Amino acid sequence: MAEIKFTTNSSEKKSDGTGGKSHGKIALIIVVIAVLLLVALNSFSIVNEGYIGVRYRFGKIVQDNLTAGLNMHIPFIEEVEQVDIREHIYSVSTDAYTSDTQSVNSLQLKLNYYYDSSKLSDIIRNIGINNVEARLLVPNVQKIAKDAIGKVKAEQLVQSRADVTNEIQNSLTEILAKDGVIVTAFAIENLNFDDAFEASIQAKVIAEQDALKMENKTKEKEEEAKQVVIAAEAEAQSKRIAAEAEADAIKAIQEQLQRSPNYIDYFQIEKWNGQLPQVVSDGVNPFIALDGANANNNTNNGN
Repeated sequence: MAEIKFTTNSSEKKSDGTGGKSHGKIALIIVVIAVLLLVALNSFSIVNEGYIGVRYRFGKIVQDNLTAGLNMHIPFIEEVEQVDIREHIYSVSTDAYTSDTQSVNSLQLKLNYYYDSSKLSDIIRNIGINNVEARLLVPNVQKIAKDAIGKVKAEQLVQSRADVTNEIQNSLTEILAKDGVIVTAFAIENLNFDDAFEASIQAKVIAEQDALKMENKTKEKEEEAKQVVIAAEAEAQSKRIAAEAEADAIKAIQEQLQRSPNYIDYFQIEKWNGQLPQVVSDGVNPFIALDGANANNNTNNGN
């Protein structure tokens, strides 16, 4: 009968044990590295340009002014959320009535705003960033705009839209600033009235323009008449001055003659044009010369 012997190879057992421990160490190292990478990745947050970072710790705001770039936080305990602090635009279409019960249809209102960084935590706690439009803008913009439009007549709204717009913007600025919303601009972009009212407004505007043209023409004619009067007065003044100057000159000559009778000879010499007289007389027999040359010749012949 054959004898069966069981033997155990100790070397093989030793080899298997060492191999198992090595695989365990490798797996442990891999797990540690993965945990470290996970921790490292969760220790940094990136805040983009145009945003501000808000740091939460177990859901509570601990910081609300993280700037753009890479920011550190405690992994698994803290988290960072971004809030867009750039300018936002809220627009709405609604209807309104003026004080003279004219209907303004499809009124287009547009509001430009951004969040006040110093009140960002209050906005998040009390309102919620995603609720700003529904809780603040929707009720306030329409109410204030309708109230302001309801105080003026339709014609005044057309002619003074800028004044009404400024009034609405000022009211919205004051009210929304309390909740951390800064208003930068407000606009009424569309005014639609009934066709009959728009036709009457257009006719009135045309009539006013025609009246203004006539008024300008009247002013132009008045100005022309004033210029004619001014020119006539200037001419009369010039003649008056010339006459007064001539009278003064004559008076001066007369006074000089009274003081010196020989002044008349000096005055005649000053006024002489250099030509000899055409008639020469010794007091008894006058001699008439045809010209200066003949006069000289006759005089020589007589001698």
